[in-house]
Amino acid sequence: MIKEQDNFLLVGHVIPDGDCIGSLLGMYWGLKSLHKQVAITLQDKVPSLYEFLSGIDTIQPLETNQSTSIVIFLDCSDKYRAGDDFLAKLTEGQLTVNIDHHPSNDLFAVYNYVDDTSIATAELVYRILKALDVKITVNMAEAIYTGIVMDSGNFLYNNTSPRTMRIAADLLEYGVEIEKIRTNLFESKPRAEVLLLGEALKNLEFDSSGKMAWMTLSLQEVETAGATGIHPEGIINYTRSIKGVEIGILFRETSPDMVKVGFRSKGNLDVADLAVKLGGGGHQQAAGAHVKGSLQEVKEQVLRLAKDVLD
Repeated sequence: MIKEQDNFLLVGHVIPDGDCIGSLLGMYWGLKSLHKQVAITLQDKVPSLYEFLSGIDTIQPLETNQSTSIVIFLDCSDKYRAGDDFLAKLTEGQLTVNIDHHPSNDLFAVYNYVDDTSIATAELVYRILKALDVKITVNMAEAIYTGIVMDSGNFLYNNTSPRTMRIAADLLEYGVEIEKIRTNLFESKPRAEVLLLGEALKNLEFDSSGKMAWMTLSLQEVETAGATGIHPEGIINYTRSIKGVEIGILFRETSPDMVKVGFRSKGNLDVADLAVKLGGGGHQQAAGAHVKGSLQEVKEQVLRLAKDVLD
């Protein structure tokens, strides 16, 4: 089907992460190598963390009535993850493709390629490009490798598979430089992100069992850190890194009546189901949701539900 089409629009989810960005750029360069017309759009700004990736400047806001033969959603568990601004401009009856790895994916597109055994959507992009006999370039390899690294927790999460490692090895053969990836992803944090981590750690709390830890970030604290609009992917992992903690949670106030809630877990504890109950989704050990209510209200609601998971 991809071979038969000529004009593609690639779209990722709101508050894009490494897998989203890596998947978009990997697919972009792959389709360009097949001499296709390709555009990429995101509702939200690309995090500065990924500015080192080739082609990042091709990601642009969607133009009204932009002509395209097919829209490919990448790393979106449902179409609403692409954002209201994008959906408002989506042409009715548009041919759509859904490429994703989230268990909660609702198969919303005309064509769906969803595999929740893959640790990252970027894995699926790699498999698609190989099936299309695309010659993998360094640009593609770096983007795909970035997606896999970020969604696998640098290959530390339980669902990192032998297939994941084989793909990573292939990407190294295609020219990925470990030092370049490491330096840009893990050793080039903006000062505001580190200050935001400090604010979060000041608010670190535990339940009486020591099995659950959580951090909160109010709008004021985000502003104090100079981190408005910055959504670091690693802060929440500090909760899970603590000995004895089985569930880690980050509450981030995004408006006076909306809170972004992130979950991390260890072992067999499933936080994806917890996120789904709150209108979100994700994976067994990493999930999240946007919950309406004040920071205190959402915190109390979520902690009650999380306690049930522990019990």
